[in-house]
Amino acid sequence: MRGIKLTALACATALVACTTNPYTGERQASKAATYGAGAAAVCALFGAMDSKKKARNAALGCGIVGAGVGGYMDVQEAKLREQLEGTGVRVVREGDNIRLVMPGNITFETGSYNLRGDFFSVLNSVALVLAKYADTSLRISGHTDNTGGREYNQKLSTQRAQAVADYLVGQSVDPLRITARGMAFDQPVADNNTPEGRAQNRRVELYIVPAPRA
Repeated sequence: MRGIKLTALACATALVACTTNPYTGERQASKAATYGAGAAAVCALFGAMDSKKKARNAALGCGIVGAGVGGYMDVQEAKLREQLEGTGVRVVREGDNIRLVMPGNITFETGSYNLRGDFFSVLNSVALVLAKYADTSLRISGHTDNTGGREYNQKLSTQRAQAVADYLVGQSVDPLRITARGMAFDQPVADNNTPEGRAQNRRVELYIVPAPRA
């Protein structure tokens, strides 16, 4: 009961006081206002201190006061930014979704789908957060530049996406949450006519989206 009262008090306080997101440190359009003044974010934070079950229950319970999904994703975003600072992985917030952009030069050797050994610790950090915040689905996509034929790039991009998925499963992320697919060179983010552009296009992206509610 004491925990419930503390959680309720935190939610009520956040509803009144929070007008910006205090967790990510970013200057941005007021997420707190968009997500019910950050109430659910604080509730999720209380639950996340102990276990993924408490994190889930706190966020969903506080949805009565604020927007539970937004708050739940806010806290995951903050944790991921904390864990991935300085690693080369970009954390991008897109509404209620979070996108992790993993450049090819830090994840795989050229032409290989074997994960680099020095990238294991980065994926371990990602897995810790994903395993704790279990009410999300994970979509992993592999991307290549346009060097080589379509068949080769389709196969390589699929293998790379699956390699990341397999590693996360090995770190206790539920495989039922994960889908992995290769996109070949169909979704470039830069100009494939330059070496710099091709380097940006070689990447794996991990989309973290709220799981559908029953």
